[in-house]
Amino acid sequence: MSLDHIKLRYFSGYIRNFKKLCEELNIPEGLSRAEREEKILLSAYIKWGMEMPKHLCGAFALAIWDDNKKTLYVTRDQVGQKQMFYTVAGNELLCSGDIDAIVNDPRVEKKLNLRMLQQYLFYGYPIGEETFYENVYKLRPGHWILFDGEQILLQRYFRPDFAPDRSKSVDECAENLRKVIGEILDEERQDHEIPYKESFLSGGVDSSYLLAAGDARAANTVGYAESGFDESALARETAKVLNKNFNVKMISPEEYFERIPTVIDKLGQPLGDASAVAFSLGCQATKEHADVVYSGEGIDEFFGGYNAHRRHLPDDWIYLSCSHIMSEEVVRSLMKDYDENTKAADPILPLWEEAKEMEELDQKLYIDISLWLEGDIYLNTDRTSTACGIELHTPFSDVRLFEAARTIPAEYLFCEDQNKYAFRKAASEKLPYEVAFRKKVGFPVPVRKWLSDERYNAQVKEKFFGKTAERFFNTDELKEMWNRFVEGEDLLWNRIYAIYVFILWYDLKF
Repeated sequence: MSLDHIKLRYFSGYIRNFKKLCEELNIPEGLSRAEREEKILLSAYIKWGMEMPKHLCGAFALAIWDDNKKTLYVTRDQVGQKQMFYTVAGNELLCSGDIDAIVNDPRVEKKLNLRMLQQYLFYGYPIGEETFYENVYKLRPGHWILFDGEQILLQRYFRPDFAPDRSKSVDECAENLRKVIGEILDEERQDHEIPYKESFLSGGVDSSYLLAAGDARAANTVGYAESGFDESALARETAKVLNKNFNVKMISPEEYFERIPTVIDKLGQPLGDASAVAFSLGCQATKEHADVVYSGEGIDEFFGGYNAHRRHLPDDWIYLSCSHIMSEEVVRSLMKDYDENTKAADPILPLWEEAKEMEELDQKLYIDISLWLEGDIYLNTDRTSTACGIELHTPFSDVRLFEAARTIPAEYLFCEDQNKYAFRKAASEKLPYEVAFRKKVGFPVPVRKWLSDERYNAQVKEKFFGKTAERFFNTDELKEMWNRFVEGEDLLWNRIYAIYVFILWYDLKF
């Protein structure tokens, strides 16, 4: 099988099921990891063509040039763990997981997309296919594109469809999850070129199960002096029970605010998720002793882990993903150039139509996997870990675990006043009961306290009332929002933070 006519133009990520693929594609043992992965991807393209990503398990974004056909093939993993952006410049398709690599190309006109600003203010993250740059697009998860120098062919190869199977008991579902998770983590152990791994650990069941079932030798977390936000004590207890080494990075408000510009710069687009900065600081600390680190993303979206997943929707409502921080009325009052034709529901409606025959929980999970998980969570984890030099592995985002999750009925997920119940039952084989069934804490950051404190918020206030703010926002509305916040309406913190992040990003990029 000749590979001379094809070339791997871009690859970011890792292939987890490499042993099976090497056997299927007749790739010899003894290659370096980089050589092996290149051989796998090119050989898979030759064998399966556009359908190749259906055979790959892991996290990946890639581009392959076919010299015979004069085409560029670009694809991204099923749920979007790795980023991929693209635009057309002349007769060339530019693509990269780093959006700055595209917009800083001299052939690309760097122009702000005001529609995305409007959507961002509603959701708090860059949602959907468009980006903050006009004519620069995000390749959606589970899609591929083929470019022949003139036209882009866009196709979808994966949909996060759900089909509950009530013929099995909750115990049978849990046992199947244990089996699938065991197979995925066994594959992680097979890559002997990565003999040492660590893991990120919060106080929750997801990262605790990953630490217990995987081969990480140490756990890492972040902590704060502020009570009510610090999960490090719970994480330390879990690591001790599992006999794992434990590291905690304590984050001060001064360190947090100093880090924000670096994080926003590396993310490439504004992200109103305050945990990204804490995650970046955690990655930086962990990099001192580990290059490859596990993280537990994916479980909440596969198994119904958010409170929004439990709440019943009125029949005439649609689910606007698990994160939306401002109403259209608030955004209209804030923006100087509000576009009445850009609706908050625009990115949701096509997906909602696709999911209309599913049960209510599954509709919500379909939306969150398609938009929130990749648009916020993976944007954060991929770009921040990469910027810190860490290779992040997210085994619980493996498509095979989704395939196991998609058949579990809602009553097995919301059970005994728990969410993710079937997953927790699976985890209880490896974890103490109090860890497996601990209430979700999340990844809280004390930003709501720090933002209103004059000792720390000077840089935020400066941006909030600076020239860039005046360019995009009605300053009277901003001032009123700020005053209400510092006077005690602390629930406004996420709006304040999201606006600050956009202004900061704009000043960095333009």
